[in-house]
Amino acid sequence: MNKALILILTTFFLYGCQTNTIEKKEIVETKKVFPELKKDRYNVAFLIMDGTFNTELTAPYDIFQHTIFRKGIKPMNVFTVANSDEPITTFEGMRILPDFNYIKDSLPKIDILVIPSAEHHLDYDLNDTQMIDFVKRVDEEAQFVTSHCDGAFVLAKAGLLEGKVSTTFPSDIDTMRKMFPSLDIRKDVLFVHDGKYITSAGGAKSFEAALYLCEYLYGPEIARSLAGGLVIDWKLQEVPHVILND
Repeated sequence: MNKALILILTTFFLYGCQTNTIEKKEIVETKKVFPELKKDRYNVAFLIMDGTFNTELTAPYDIFQHTIFRKGIKPMNVFTVANSDEPITTFEGMRILPDFNYIKDSLPKIDILVIPSAEHHLDYDLNDTQMIDFVKRVDEEAQFVTSHCDGAFVLAKAGLLEGKVSTTFPSDIDTMRKMFPSLDIRKDVLFVHDGKYITSAGGAKSFEAALYLCEYLYGPEIARSLAGGLVIDWKLQEVPHVILND
């Protein structure tokens, strides 16, 4: 074997090893990393999709995440779920990488499901049977299922609001009544708590619905502390609401 042939074969061998190493490295780097969910906490899942509105997502997320800084309570693990591993793009353009893909990942038990409003919750999102079925499955074991703004349309489509009182974004109440004529949908309130369902008007008032759930779970002192940490003046009695669970 001449020197030229040996050199060519050696080059191919080294290139092959290098390529193999690069491929292995890429596999390691793209392996999905799931969030650490600590024990003895409520698992709170936020259902997100393209077109999710920032405020309905971030307002309750902020409130619930801050529970880890309060002593003497059972705090919350907060995480996002979507039907994709790819980043979702909110209505305002924020890109968020979902923590779990509810189509294929093994999910933790979800104690609280939060459904922020999304751009197409009044139309083609309601035809997403995988998403609606996911909501139904979670509802079977969840302690609370909450919605903000038009997230209530998803709960209604899943059949979870039958026989319950609910609310939604003020200007969409009439639309929801026409779409789901059997439901009792209230105006002039910022949130409704009926059974394990909490529906809210959404927008910046998503903070109020989240604070209410914290007050329900932890008491008024903790709720005021969480509100103060976000510079919110929280007084439940001053918030128009309906509570039918007691």
